[in-house]
Amino acid sequence: MKEILLLFDIDGTLIDSGEAGSRALDRAFEELFGIRNAFRSIQMAGKTDTQIIKEALGFHGIGNGMHQIKRFVSRYVELLKVEIENPRRRLKPGVAWILEYFNSMGLPMGLLTGNIEEGARIKLGPFGINHYFPAGAFGSDHEDRDKLLPIAVERFSRLGIDLPPERCIIIGDTPRDVRCAKVHGARAVAVSTGPYDTDTLMATDADLVVETLEDRKKIVEFLKSL
Repeated sequence: MKEILLLFDIDGTLIDSGEAGSRALDRAFEELFGIRNAFRSIQMAGKTDTQIIKEALGFHGIGNGMHQIKRFVSRYVELLKVEIENPRRRLKPGVAWILEYFNSMGLPMGLLTGNIEEGARIKLGPFGINHYFPAGAFGSDHEDRDKLLPIAVERFSRLGIDLPPERCIIIGDTPRDVRCAKVHGARAVAVSTGPYDTDTLMATDADLVVETLEDRKKIVEFLKSL
């Protein structure tokens, strides 16, 4: 298998946080601005945290300058540490096996996620899988998900893993994950363990669509074909 860089989304792909993120967002907004269920009308799937926060602030008529965003993020992070400790959190099907398999093959793995970096690490912490991902790109790097792949590539180059976007594979659960790969000539694996079903993901430009990461044969054969 030729060298490739695997970049994973988090929510809906690697884990189900038990809605820890959405609860932390809502609690932070209510504490700071006195508005309950502030994110009810905000579509979140595939967006970056910065994008989601800006949309909510604008929707509720609150200024969305950097001072306000930093203030909000600081409180969100503290609440996320509390909310992730819930009995509903779980790894998505096949994740434990596939991470260990890729690791045993010596394939570099990273994150490409809309979560801010601190939030990403908090969400993955209870599952003991942060060590698989030495670097990546996050919603705290850029609010536009389509800008994240070059950031991840640059960070891995500093670790001595110098691969172009064309040798990267983004694994995610939304059409936005697919798009952020394709705009840079990378490949995309879409998994229907999030809010989008297989038919919807098949209608994207994904190079491979699987129901879960338990579909080992399809995934491994796809990687070997590259």
